[in-house]
Amino acid sequence: MCNQFQLIKQQRFRPFFFTQFLGAFNDNMFKTALITLVVFDSASLTTMSGATLATLLPGVFILPFFLFSATAGQLADKYEKSQIIRLVKIFEIAIMVFASCGFFMHNLWLLGATLFMMGMHSAVFGPVKYAYLPEHLREHELIGGNGMIEMGSFVAILLGQILGAWLAAQTQHEFLTSMAVLLIAVLGYWTSRGVPRTPAADASLKINWNPITETFRNVKLIWGQQQIWLAIIAISWFWFYGATLLAQFPNLAKQVLHGDESVFILLLTVFSLGIGLGSLLCEKLSKNRVELGLVVFGAIGLTIFGIDLYASSTSLHTAYNPFVYNYKSFINILSHWRLLADIALIGLFGGFYIVPLYVLIQTRSNKGFQSRVIAANNIINALFMVVSAGFSLLLFNQGLSIPQLFLATALLNALVTVYLCIRQPEYFNTFVVWAKRK
Repeated sequence: MCNQFQLIKQQRFRPFFFTQFLGAFNDNMFKTALITLVVFDSASLTTMSGATLATLLPGVFILPFFLFSATAGQLADKYEKSQIIRLVKIFEIAIMVFASCGFFMHNLWLLGATLFMMGMHSAVFGPVKYAYLPEHLREHELIGGNGMIEMGSFVAILLGQILGAWLAAQTQHEFLTSMAVLLIAVLGYWTSRGVPRTPAADASLKINWNPITETFRNVKLIWGQQQIWLAIIAISWFWFYGATLLAQFPNLAKQVLHGDESVFILLLTVFSLGIGLGSLLCEKLSKNRVELGLVVFGAIGLTIFGIDLYASSTSLHTAYNPFVYNYKSFINILSHWRLLADIALIGLFGGFYIVPLYVLIQTRSNKGFQSRVIAANNIINALFMVVSAGFSLLLFNQGLSIPQLFLATALLNALVTVYLCIRQPEYFNTFVVWAKRK
């Protein structure tokens, strides 16, 4: 039996793994470099404030998921998937040529257009990404394969954000950033050439190019399959939870923990490694099958350690502290390790939560419209992430602090978990059986 680490040696998995890894890496390197520039050097790009731009730009990236996901799902079902992947990678190279021009010309409009096109690139690649795996992995390999993909994605996001921030801070950032994004795009195309062919799921499908009507049709389709619908809502809730936390990490580091940029990177690193480890452990904990009990186990951890994150962050620096920590001085204080452990464990239990849900969609949705199901999932994920930003703003306007936002999110997670178990008792029942076996 092939375990998840042995998959990386096999042609059916390795090229695909590195293609998606490099795509996520480039996405985040470019986004972070751009946002760092507008926050710290906005005068060279525009008269708008850096804070305003830093708020608007993530929305520019998310918008294509609403506009193009429905069409992307149809394309992924109608056509051979490896060809779509290679075309997407060629498109990425062209996008990064635009990015290079934007960096050298200090043109915010070009850079904004590039960010929009990278969102389009991700929206088109998403349905292929998750529909590819069940075509090339056996059912008992899907937990491990999805765990590897989730681990790779979060490590790529982490590395891309760190390198993007570093590149933007360099004197010759235009040249260095342009060369980096172009090189990664070319490497992504090169690895995509090794992705094996995947037969079309429904070659006779007639494409509906209207994204609005197709989105409603997809939602109606999955609404008729409540098991799939609830799994998508559960996945989207995870992205709500994660987006709420990640969006506040910079301000948590600066305002609550009195840290510099390196403390923010430390928080991001700990969270990403936790997600990666949790994703990898799913194979061992589930014994290579869809184990919905892990979803409840993960949700319990998200609530417990979300509540403790509130407690650990409010117990620090109760009085104003003029000292600014870097990551070395921060980790030298023993009381800070509790907070880091909370963030790592939220990531770990998040991995337990998310991987079985993706496998459920892959194994229980009809093969003929699997990519369209993934596309609908991506649209609802994007919607929940937008709502998470509104949720945070609403609570801040009510006078709540960042730790109190974390507490509210953790408590809301408990309610979502109860709702999930009531609507689909299989989650709770399998958790009880799984817990007894352990």
